[in-house]
Amino acid sequence: MSVLEKVRPERPAAAAGEPRVSDEHGRRIRTGELALRYLLLLAVLALTVGPFLWQLSTSLKGPTEDIYSSPPTFLPDHPTGHNYARVADIIPVWDYALNSLKVATANVVTNCVGSALAGYALARRRYRGRRATTIVFVLAMLVPVEGIVIAQFTTMRELGLNNTLVGVVLPGAVGAMNVLLMRNAFRNLPYEIEEAAYVDGADVWQRFVRIALPSVKGTLAVVAIFAFMGAWDDFLWPLIVLSDPSRFTLTIGLNYLHGTFANDERLVAAGTVIAVAPLIALFACLQRYFFRGVGEGAVKG
Repeated sequence: MSVLEKVRPERPAAAAGEPRVSDEHGRRIRTGELALRYLLLLAVLALTVGPFLWQLSTSLKGPTEDIYSSPPTFLPDHPTGHNYARVADIIPVWDYALNSLKVATANVVTNCVGSALAGYALARRRYRGRRATTIVFVLAMLVPVEGIVIAQFTTMRELGLNNTLVGVVLPGAVGAMNVLLMRNAFRNLPYEIEEAAYVDGADVWQRFVRIALPSVKGTLAVVAIFAFMGAWDDFLWPLIVLSDPSRFTLTIGLNYLHGTFANDERLVAAGTVIAVAPLIALFACLQRYFFRGVGEGAVKG
């Protein structure tokens, strides 16, 4: 035994049955540090999920319950779905939801198809001006929507698409951020796989459909979620381009609850829950692909 081994104090062995928590590098996390992490996570959870849970609680409270009581009561004494029925009686909420679903679905399809094609061309094809094209997509993300809304409205008017759902979908058919996400995902794929397919006689379209596209399903899920959320939650552009109430999307239709029935917060809360529920359902279905897709498209660019 060496001198260092004699002098070096031995680390206390972990007690039998004591759980050992370590980070991704194998370093042991102390109890105080672990408790601090959980406290921070709970604080972030309260800030992000808390307002939605409060709106859900308010929407389930009856007209006799005081929503402004002090201290506030989170759980309703007598939960009821009457507020949701009142929302449907005041505005045609399901017609507005159907219009929003049409717009969001079309936006998802166009963004997934267009972003996949453009991202593959930027990542895998060799042509003059590829870097300049990538820079154009990056610069497009820096332009605020409010700065181009007048030009978009003029374009839709010249095309005769004002007051149509097509006019709502067209400006956001392919998003610059989605194209860059797909580009990064395709760039992370090994070139050897496509080279082997090329040797076997596969053309560009076959390599894209059969090899590249199935390998980036996670990023496609990310693009689908972002496209659906952007179209479903959009308020400014549908408000500008639509004038017929029968074609209103859900966000515009629910605005009537804030204007005419602003004093009844129960109706506003019920409308908010109706608007948010499809987004939660979509994320619940695609969450396993979403987290995998974030890694695919954000490792390196």
